[in-house]
Amino acid sequence: MFRYLPLILKNCWRNRRRTVLTIASIGISMCLLGVMVAMFHAFFLSDPTPEQALRLVARNRISFTVSMPLSYRAQIKQVAGVRTVMVSQWFGGVYKDARDPKNQFARYGIEPDKLFTIFSEFHMPEDQKKAFERDRAGCVVGRDLAKTFGFKVGDRLNMTGDIFPGNYEFTIRGIFDSPRSSNEMYFDNEYLEQTMPERRRGNVIMYDILIDNPANSARIATAIDNQFQNSTAQTKTESEQAFVVGFLALLGNVKMFLLAISGAVLFTILLVSANTMAMSVRERAREVGILKTLGFTPGSILTMILGEACAISMAGGILGYLISTLLMQGVAKSPFGGFLPVIHVFDPSVALVCVLAAGIIGVMSSLVPALNASRTTIVEALRSTD
Repeated sequence: MFRYLPLILKNCWRNRRRTVLTIASIGISMCLLGVMVAMFHAFFLSDPTPEQALRLVARNRISFTVSMPLSYRAQIKQVAGVRTVMVSQWFGGVYKDARDPKNQFARYGIEPDKLFTIFSEFHMPEDQKKAFERDRAGCVVGRDLAKTFGFKVGDRLNMTGDIFPGNYEFTIRGIFDSPRSSNEMYFDNEYLEQTMPERRRGNVIMYDILIDNPANSARIATAIDNQFQNSTAQTKTESEQAFVVGFLALLGNVKMFLLAISGAVLFTILLVSANTMAMSVRERAREVGILKTLGFTPGSILTMILGEACAISMAGGILGYLISTLLMQGVAKSPFGGFLPVIHVFDPSVALVCVLAAGIIGVMSSLVPALNASRTTIVEALRSTD
């Protein structure tokens, strides 16, 4: 095949407009495929980071929207293998205008003295940590969130509660850095507790649990759930990664959704590419006859046509993967990135899928026209008027 490479590349550019449009259409399709594959890999196939592997999340077995007693914290702490337990209360609330997606970010009520122990990958100056722990109305925000809104240490942040009605005023006491998207805000859950009526106090949405060894996670999760098996609020304890994927399950069968879109993209672009290659081969029928007259064998003609289709398709696959990395970077840094598993922007497996899928599409779309061309006799080819 390599001996025909110069001719293959020259044939690719014989109709520049069609080649560019074909590469663009395949690139857009492979971009969508790359995004779907990257999301699927992040949700269902990726391994947790070392820090995530040490964390479990306990919530109400019914739903994470149903609360549990605050007294569970002490009981969970007694389970062998548990290092520490932290309250995590989803706050919700409205910042500025709720209609603007930019104003949507994660807000949690937690225990300030445990936050940086549980989330050891968070880094913030010690003086800011101490200031946060001393100020009950204080909060800390992620670096990405601070950049989005221009927050600085000492700024006031006003919110209107919805799950917890009322007007809340927080003072930003620190800005932390994180290796993943950091569009989150954390504040002292005790501040929230003191503003609620007596009947609503003493409940929490979930617990973040730090364990001693990732190998013990299944045993510890089972032990925690067994502890509350006969209580009115049974628990479901799972890894942090599994909790995030379960959160996405509210949207439906995400796995089937991603696979269905990927299949539809591949089928559609296969039809488009097959039509393009059929037109290209039909236009060159007389040229095929001349090549056979000059001594080119049916196998060499088949190789050249397949090589041309593969070159164009793989160029589109590479373009699509590069565009998908930009889109995934935007997703990872978006306000909703904090709700998602860790997304690797540059993933070799995604690149391989995009380029390989494009190559297979190139072969499949050109196989029938290429076989017909290679089997056409010299007389039939030279008689062609296309």
